Amino acid sequence: MGTKVYDQRVLTLIEVRGGARDWAEAEQVFEGHGWPVIGHHVCGEGPLQGVLDPDPSSRVYEVEVRLPGALHNCERGASRRVQKVLRRARLETYVRRAEPLVRDREMLTEWQAYDASSPSITRFPRLRHAVRRFASRLGRHDIRVRVIGTRGEAPGLARMPSTSGGGVASTAVSVRPLDGRWRGTVRYWPEEETERRKDRVIGWSMAVGMAAVFAAGATGGVRGFWVVLAALAGVAAVLSGARLFREGRAAGAGMAAAAAGAMLLLGLGPLQSADQSWSGQPVLVSTGIMAVVAGLWLLMRQWSWAEWAAWVVPLVASLAGATLLASGSVLHSLYADRLSLSPGDLDVPPIWQVVSAVKLLTFLSLALVLPAWWGFARHRHHSYAGTGEGFNVAIYALLLIAILAGVATLALHSAGRAAERTIAAAARGEETPSYFGVEPKWVCVEPAEPVERLSGEGPRFDPKRPYLSFGVAQGMAVLWDRAAGEPLKLTARQVRLVPAESGAVCGAGG
Repeated sequence: MGTKVYDQRVLTLIEVRGGARDWAEAEQVFEGHGWPVIGHHVCGEGPLQGVLDPDPSSRVYEVEVRLPGALHNCERGASRRVQKVLRRARLETYVRRAEPLVRDREMLTEWQAYDASSPSITRFPRLRHAVRRFASRLGRHDIRVRVIGTRGEAPGLARMPSTSGGGVASTAVSVRPLDGRWRGTVRYWPEEETERRKDRVIGWSMAVGMAAVFAAGATGGVRGFWVVLAALAGVAAVLSGARLFREGRAAGAGMAAAAAGAMLLLGLGPLQSADQSWSGQPVLVSTGIMAVVAGLWLLMRQWSWAEWAAWVVPLVASLAGATLLASGSVLHSLYADRLSLSPGDLDVPPIWQVVSAVKLLTFLSLALVLPAWWGFARHRHHSYAGTGEGFNVAIYALLLIAILAGVATLALHSAGRAAERTIAAAARGEETPSYFGVEPKWVCVEPAEPVERLSGEGPRFDPKRPYLSFGVAQGMAVLWDRAAGEPLKLTARQVRLVPAESGAVCGAGG
């Protein structure tokens, strides 16, 4: 049974060849997928006479194909879906015609009914009228009736006799609008068309804000590039706003300009302090995660429960299991390797291993860009994204490889950058950043025995210089020699580690 979720209805003419048995099989397929059969004719007869060549062994069905996805190119999506489903049933079929059935709703005003005969608290006519109008607008006299219609239809709908027999007398009922569409200053498109046009305005306005974020953090020609992109996105937003309503182009353009201006101010952050301003990388990562989530949702809502059980559940289980088993040491192992250390040289608390696992899961979300893109492509009925209900084994394997490769790349980048920052800070003798529970500290190393009797590995030890300490692990004091630029390991029981004031020289106590 195919998925019952659908967004579009497409009227298709499907030619089925092969005779009565194949016709019956095709009808079962249509019924199994929830596609109503409106009618059928022998090929070349009835309304098809003179359109198709007569063929007694061929029948043309008029079928309403229901499918998820956008209205854009939905006729192509319906054709491909029908072809794939019927090909799987081993039937010779041809989609002769596909036409979307657009059933959009008119944007009518919503009205609230109220009791116009309610007594007033004053005896003065003008004041009584003003008080009653004000109280009515506040909803003080509302009754439990709400209607939708034009300005002329709303009073009649509100005054219709109640089927329950109770309520306020019809002559005492009036209505007040709950929106401003009744004024007629602009003419609206149908509801879903209005939503699509509004989404374009929002999308271009958000593009203005993102371009402003990157422009604020760039210099030279790169800043000019982002400024041009922000300007182009702003123009596109205003043009999209001008088409927001059937009439009232100026109002729509003004609304779009205000939205784009607000996003521009948010992107530039003039009201924020210098240390709290937006930066390009967090904005890009946050936008990427939201896009991935949206794409995966679009992809998953087109799948049936059978596909979930056969493909998604094993994939998620295998990835989650591998992540939980390995994430506790993956990032720390990569970090240690970049510093020429072994994973055992870093004594990491368990809580930080859990935190690193969460970090790895965020990498996993960014590595899901490929399936998210596939979700957007299927939603838009792109030609390369098959709209059938099956899932290809080759795609499954490529998807798994892409996800693992993406996670590995992001993990390597994270650990590598952290190690590079640590090495650079150590070379300057500055305080070094921590990395998921690994907190290097400057120490002075006091030998408990003569220097020539110390055991360990690494460059020559100088007790007069401070060293960067990674702690004690497996009985060894793990240090970093800033002069040699490599690790030094000494037996922990032969030395004492005393905190140093800085990475330049040892203090008096060192």
